[in-house]
Amino acid sequence: MKLVVVSAGLSVPSSTRLLADRLAAATAGRTSAEVEVVELRDLAVEIAHNFTSGFPGRKLAAALEAVTAADGLIVVTPVFSASYSGLFKSFFDVLDPDALAGKPVLIAATGGSARHSLVLEHALRPLFSYLRAVVVPTAVYAASEDWGAEGLPERIERAAGELAAQMTPSAPVTVSAPAPVKEQFTVVPFAEQLAALSSPSGV
Repeated sequence: MKLVVVSAGLSVPSSTRLLADRLAAATAGRTSAEVEVVELRDLAVEIAHNFTSGFPGRKLAAALEAVTAADGLIVVTPVFSASYSGLFKSFFDVLDPDALAGKPVLIAATGGSARHSLVLEHALRPLFSYLRAVVVPTAVYAASEDWGAEGLPERIERAAGELAAQMTPSAPVTVSAPAPVKEQFTVVPFAEQLAALSSPSGV
């Protein structure tokens, strides 16, 4: 089982990568999945060339193949201008449109202020719904003040549990035959009931 993490952080160190690593660790701990991280910062030039040439470079091709073959995906972007970064969007623009169909995806973002937390719902979730991915219910946003504060670890664990559940095949469900029901009353045909209602009642 393979879990692929796409991180669009630009700085080193990066809070986006830190959030990606925590989500990956929490998910892998529940699935024993092999984790591969795709750092979009290292692919920026090849992504740009792909738009002009129509062909991915060696590193970009390997990243696209990893995402396509993944059993589960964690995507994390920093917030720029109240949306995902251009680099983040560009990567998914060069990905095959059918690559994420039916694939479980956990969406996450980082930003300087909690005011941008709705980026998860108005930008990321619609993007991956359009790509026909199965986006887990809990999305994770980490503002600067969230690091070391209460709430973030719990959101990470909840989201990771939801992704792990989507990645892990369900055990076969055994359906037993229903137990026979003992007839405890006499069924009167409707026609007889109607005739009884229509007959004189002695009035």
